[in-house]
Amino acid sequence: MIKIENLTKKFGSHVSLDSVNCEFNKNESIALMGANGAGKTTLIRSILGYYHADAGSVSINGLDPIKQRVEVLKEISFVPQLPPPIKLNIEELIHYISVSAEVDEDKIMHYANEMKLDLAANMKKSFFKLSGGMKQKLLIAISIAKRSDIIIYDEPTANLDPKARDDFYRLLKQNEDEKVLLFVTHRLEEVKDLVNRQIYMDLGKVVSDEKF
Repeated sequence: MIKIENLTKKFGSHVSLDSVNCEFNKNESIALMGANGAGKTTLIRSILGYYHADAGSVSINGLDPIKQRVEVLKEISFVPQLPPPIKLNIEELIHYISVSAEVDEDKIMHYANEMKLDLAANMKKSFFKLSGGMKQKLLIAISIAKRSDIIIYDEPTANLDPKARDDFYRLLKQNEDEKVLLFVTHRLEEVKDLVNRQIYMDLGKVVSDEKF
């Protein structure tokens, strides 16, 4: 599903990714770990087509995430660590997602309810003004409702209370079949029951890759 070959990315003289090779396939749930500056974010942004590689390649289901970005992003759901500063209200945002990404609005409402997020009472509120936890719950609901083959979560539980984390884990367990789930995390203990593969990066390289 995701194939990374000899991927190198530099920012000036700094090498952020140093000839990285790895593949992520369906039915894999991966914890991607490493210290700040290890290259995790650069790797994710390369998968999403944000960065042009200095060498090597990334392919998503055989597609180039830069040259065929629209098609690639249809296959991916991404929940960032810091929610984007979206100024739309909730009603407008859900409608926009429904039209642009062909996501069923009822499914978004359903998964938001499963996350204990009362959207009906907040439809006219700006996404930007929601609490961090409410933003995270809505983005998680959208990511699951989209039914993507690949779901990437960057520190997904950072703004969630323990009950919301339990709801999040339960929903992922119910919707993990035939997918790639990729968790960028500093806390393996929070996703250890969800993952079957653990990758550790350091100084732009994959230094360990363990499947279990």
